[in-house]
Amino acid sequence: MKIAMIGLGKMGINLTENLIRNDHEVWAYDLDESAKAQATVLGATVLTALEDVLALPKPRLIWLMLPAGPATKNTIQQLSQLLAPADIVIDGGNSDYKDSIEDNQTLQAQGIHFFDVGTSGGMSGANRDGNFMIGGDSEATFATIEPIFQDIATKDGYLYTGAAGSGHYLKMVHNGIEYGMMQSIAEGFDVLAHSEFDYDNEAVAKVWANGSVIRGWLMELAESAFSKDPKLDALKGVMHSSGEGKWTIGEGLRLEVPTPVIALALMMRYRSLETDTFTGKVVAALRNEFGGHAVDKQQEA
Repeated sequence: MKIAMIGLGKMGINLTENLIRNDHEVWAYDLDESAKAQATVLGATVLTALEDVLALPKPRLIWLMLPAGPATKNTIQQLSQLLAPADIVIDGGNSDYKDSIEDNQTLQAQGIHFFDVGTSGGMSGANRDGNFMIGGDSEATFATIEPIFQDIATKDGYLYTGAAGSGHYLKMVHNGIEYGMMQSIAEGFDVLAHSEFDYDNEAVAKVWANGSVIRGWLMELAESAFSKDPKLDALKGVMHSSGEGKWTIGEGLRLEVPTPVIALALMMRYRSLETDTFTGKVVAALRNEFGGHAVDKQQEA
């Protein structure tokens, strides 16, 4: 298929490579010239302006990988005036599900199909064998784009979830769970770091990642992080957050569903902004490993 990828950041550029590897033709656009140059090297056709998507054959397929909030909403507003009925817009970023419902209404008024796609697996998943949670009001239209996800997702790694907004809602809850999992891993290593025993953190993460009850990708990422910096001395224990944990807690409050683990994990991220903790170092390292998220480095003496 021919797909326009709008937004060539960490996730967008890796999705572009994944799509091209699977024989899809990608037309790529970004405000950053270096990102466009990288897309050219991968084999994408670079667009000089958003309006250039009109050159795609109808029905056009536009995939957005932009920061949540104004950048995504403004682009969707522009596309609502540019595109034609039966064209398709995918928002693969971390948008608030409420924004996705509004964006669907904006595009639907013009006869344009909209899909909100929660994208998981970090940069490596975007590049190969990703995970996708897909909302959108038209199941029939989803069938026309499903082959894309069959190509770029891992086995059983995509799910059509129904109404618009449901894909990003599912990803929001997924990220809330992720907060709690990372917090518990980090707290465990913090206890080890304060114990009387001299543990090799990389070796501990490796043994826990192989056959234990708590094995999994996050533990493998912990092993990777400790292999680079055994005690994470180069990092500050500042745990940034992208907002989805907060949104999940908000939904729990709205629905009167208790989410104490997720809520406390978010509170600990806020706590980390005040002073340095080893727990914060571990979560910061894990976020950097899977998503390339920014970390705060210690200043050299």
